[in-house]
Amino acid sequence: MTRLGILGGGQLGRMLLQQAANYPVETFVLENDENCPAAHLCHNFYKGDIRDYETVMAFGTLVDVITIEIENVNIEALEQLENQGVKVIPKPAVLRTIKSKIRQKAFYREHEIPTPAYVVTDSLAHLEAQADFLPAVHKLAEGGYDGKGVQILETKADIAKGFDAPAVLEKKVQIDKEIAVIVAVDQQGETVFFPPVEMVFDPYLNLLDFQLSPAQLPEKTTWRMEAIVFKLAKAFKSPGLFAIEMLLDRQGEIWVNETAPRVHNSGHHTIEAHVTSQYDMLLRILLGYPAGNTEMLRPSVLVNLVGDKAETGESYYNRMRDILKIDSAYLHVYGKSESRAGRKMGHVTALGNDKVDLVLKAKQIKQIAKG
Repeated sequence: MTRLGILGGGQLGRMLLQQAANYPVETFVLENDENCPAAHLCHNFYKGDIRDYETVMAFGTLVDVITIEIENVNIEALEQLENQGVKVIPKPAVLRTIKSKIRQKAFYREHEIPTPAYVVTDSLAHLEAQADFLPAVHKLAEGGYDGKGVQILETKADIAKGFDAPAVLEKKVQIDKEIAVIVAVDQQGETVFFPPVEMVFDPYLNLLDFQLSPAQLPEKTTWRMEAIVFKLAKAFKSPGLFAIEMLLDRQGEIWVNETAPRVHNSGHHTIEAHVTSQYDMLLRILLGYPAGNTEMLRPSVLVNLVGDKAETGESYYNRMRDILKIDSAYLHVYGKSESRAGRKMGHVTALGNDKVDLVLKAKQIKQIAKG
């Protein structure tokens, strides 16, 4: 039986473990919070800091293969574990590149992956000197997630909202649609794609509001996106699951925004809407099995359930009955004990026949969740 280690115990690890129950695998989770969403679903839970070298090294000696559910891990330990024969997926070299938005952007440029023009800033003083580059988006080099660590700077007056730390200042794109494509690379190098999805964002939280699958795109645009994704996945030279977020501008140009080297919010819908879910796909990769079929079974909409103001973690659970009255709706609760504004507490995937049906269901779900 393969011993599988997961660094991080959030909702992504939770859903990966739910799928792992179908495989001959013993699961290990390392996370600082013993009440995290994944803690009670693994065979072996270890409390510890995934950013600490010695802790990750000790954890890695217990397993045959190790993966992540968040990028903020100790990469030096993973590199050493890889040298000692532990299989690390994705490879530490990829994590090192992707963990820093500065290195990530340089990687795109090196491999001729289309990405918006950018400059690197080290401090607010350096940012002020780049005022002529605005309007732009300022992104912390490391540590940002779920809309945090990102500021839109339209004019010089906005510069004070920027970051006094290493960051990327990226030229603002006139966005028509935001698209995500999940690509899977197995241990033999076979590459398969899930169909593109369209992400609609909450402008206040800068967090995914809802997501439509499949994205409504011209066929040629889809082909171009798949070619870019394939080229990028090959450039990483690593097995793994990669969520590639792209921007389609108003002139029809495609730009790679960023990549997540793991299962991703944009792939939650695959649990119900596709032959193989992103979680099943990653397990196949980790265990050395063939890649699964990415075919869509039905169109779907994904709605995040997020914390609102100072409500507790129980805030929307008592409305589960109303959500589940919606035809072909599937509720996923993450088991987080504390609700905070903008914090992901769960999601709902609803299946439908067309975009009109799906958007209507998304509005119903959001209305119910708000109470």
